[in-house]
Amino acid sequence: MPGLTLSRYIFVRFCATVGAGIGAILLLIYLIDFIEMFRRASGAVSVGAASAAFLSLLRAPSIAEQAMPFVVLASAMFAFFNLSRRMELIVARAAGVSAWQFLTPALVATALLGAFIVAAYNPAAAAMKEQADRLETELFGGPKRETDTSLWFRQRGVDGQSIVHANQSSDRGAQLTGVSAFVFLDDGSFVERVDAARAELHPGYWELTDARVNAPGEEALAVGSYLLATNLAAAQVTQAFVPPDSVPFWSLRQVASRAEQAGLDAHRYRLRFQSLLALPLFLIAMVLIAAAFSLRFFRSGGAGVLVAGGVTAGFVLYVATKIIGDLGGAGLLSAPVAAWSPAFIGGMLGTLALLHQEDG
Repeated sequence: MPGLTLSRYIFVRFCATVGAGIGAILLLIYLIDFIEMFRRASGAVSVGAASAAFLSLLRAPSIAEQAMPFVVLASAMFAFFNLSRRMELIVARAAGVSAWQFLTPALVATALLGAFIVAAYNPAAAAMKEQADRLETELFGGPKRETDTSLWFRQRGVDGQSIVHANQSSDRGAQLTGVSAFVFLDDGSFVERVDAARAELHPGYWELTDARVNAPGEEALAVGSYLLATNLAAAQVTQAFVPPDSVPFWSLRQVASRAEQAGLDAHRYRLRFQSLLALPLFLIAMVLIAAAFSLRFFRSGGAGVLVAGGVTAGFVLYVATKIIGDLGGAGLLSAPVAAWSPAFIGGMLGTLALLHQEDG
């Protein structure tokens, strides 16, 4: 019973500290974003402070999600330092409780937090971000950032296959501007290149307007309308403009499948899916790293040095995760390896440091 009571106490204290850290970072991000939105709203007559505040409220959860590993790291260090400062961990150690025993409630709380972020927080944040993008477009005008980039995709049709490049997409992928299409036969033989100012998607074909057709051995031909067969739907086209961070967890596998069917690169979506699956383990690694630095406080002192060491270790792990993630997004590493290896390595290093401290 004393062990259960102590575990419950540590669990509640740890959850309260991490919850306060998440609330603080959400508030900080909201205030910074609100100041920026209010500055932009000051130049628009029809946009008031209330609209800017609501827009920042919708954007804050998505931005805060990227900072969750650091929030957990800082909150865990603060929780362990606070328990040490109150002499509670010292008393527990004197009673025969090992570091692994009073770390278990914190690790369980972290695993539950990671599962909550993946299953509920991420889909809600993505939905709010999508609504924020629509509201930002209505308030400030102009295309959304996701549609302001170029696109390559491959498609098939009744006449053969083609590779299409477009500068921008609108109307949920049904309208393209700055279009170039390279048309091939089913056996891979090149037929012609078509450049057009605009393209509109109809059931089973694209209608390219103001087009210029270039075929091998023939002079360029200008046509008012060119029909290009396709097997794609508008959702498959516009999906290429949507970054993986804006797709909810429960939709990532479906989006990746649609991207592959459209001949698009699905590595980023599969990597994002695996990264979210690995998030609970990555947060646990952050807690182990925090414990490796903060549980020594009551023994040797030097809180500032230990805090700096913990933050540096967490930052190095975060940078390594980004580098490996870039390799996975480029297809140089498989998505599971790129997503899970930083969490495994960080967890093993944190466990090794704790074993060295506690068991010599």
